[in-house]
Amino acid sequence: MKIAYIAAGAGGMYCGSCIHDNALAAALQKLGHEVALIPTYTPLRTDEENVTRAEIFYGGINVYLEQKFSWFRRSHPLLERMLNSRALLNWAASFSASTDARDLGALTVSVLQGEEGRQQKELAHLVAWLRDSYQPDLVQLTNSMFVGFVRELKRELHVPVLCAMQGEDIFLEDLPEPYKSQALQLLRERAQDVDGFIATSHYYAAFMTEYLAVPAEKIHVVKLGINLNGHGQSASRNGATPFVIGYLARICPEKGFHLLVEAFHLLTQKLGRNVIRLKVAGYLGKRDQKYFEAQVKRIEAWGLQEAFEYHGEVDRQQKINFLSSLQVFSVPTLYKESKGLSILEAQANGVPVVQPRHGLFPEVLAATQGGLLFEPESAQALANGILELYHDPSLRAKLGQQGQAAIRREFSDVKMAEATLEVYRRHLQESTASAILAP
Repeated sequence: MKIAYIAAGAGGMYCGSCIHDNALAAALQKLGHEVALIPTYTPLRTDEENVTRAEIFYGGINVYLEQKFSWFRRSHPLLERMLNSRALLNWAASFSASTDARDLGALTVSVLQGEEGRQQKELAHLVAWLRDSYQPDLVQLTNSMFVGFVRELKRELHVPVLCAMQGEDIFLEDLPEPYKSQALQLLRERAQDVDGFIATSHYYAAFMTEYLAVPAEKIHVVKLGINLNGHGQSASRNGATPFVIGYLARICPEKGFHLLVEAFHLLTQKLGRNVIRLKVAGYLGKRDQKYFEAQVKRIEAWGLQEAFEYHGEVDRQQKINFLSSLQVFSVPTLYKESKGLSILEAQANGVPVVQPRHGLFPEVLAATQGGLLFEPESAQALANGILELYHDPSLRAKLGQQGQAAIRREFSDVKMAEATLEVYRRHLQESTASAILAP
């Protein structure tokens, strides 16, 4: 099978969608299929072997200039190629935190308008390359913010177009009005053009059925999977001291980092400041620098700075080493998470997790039996969950073993790729049948 997978870069940072898309494309390739993982906006950054194509479509600088200046919407091939330089795009992405939300809203609406938007030249370039050079059997989009591409893709390629669902509602809900309403209306209109959607959980499939106003039968559920190489090779720290709590995610309010800091403080009050440690890793952007500094100041005011470690961004081996050093893991998101790859990675290393009872977490933990749930947005409830595991090493060991076994059994990248291929084959068969029946 020949698959064109259109992904989106995250401005030089590690992101769950980039890592997921790269892992899926790599696993599909290992199963013998040809996959062009096509980056848009900026290069994809992943902590595994990067299988993306070198050429970038919808380069972020070109897209922005086309949005702002009508003269740039005419063809300037040499300038466009220069502005699509990977180094230049990554450099420009470092300023994205200062982008006006109104500009971002207008740009989102324009991209969703597809062939009718201000980036129609970018769409034409992408479609022409797929039609004339790559000629895929099927196209997959990384998320529904790209549904504006679908009409032109189907008109020129005559192949099924599928679309993943990876938490785009969170981005959309942060847009200012009137752009949020305009974007949602366009999403719902253009979603009707898509042949099928792939959601990461039954929770998110049900949510997006209503959010996008698409029939439930158009949404397929494919569980997340991770590349298991290297995970779970270190000895368990279950009985070691001090007791180490870990967090691995972007440092920001929506991921609930402050909740974990508060829970950490509550636990030190109950157990003593020398008994537990809080280890944190993950990307910290300029937008959230003051937020992080405020949390560090709280930790220092409590006299807990010696029990706190921030490791910054970590590569793959550093990540595995980090997770292997923990006894419990939590990313207590305020929003209803649709992915949560780090939750799978922690369990792959035998570390039980404590997660809020919302989003896909109840579904994942029901499948893995690798952790506990707590009432969302409650630092006390989170502390109580961690405390239960602290006082019961046998439960901690049991959850760690169950989670690790389930991740290896049900949540590998190969399992994810095989399930995705089943969806692809179904739509290819339906497409062939429709072509035969067409007058």
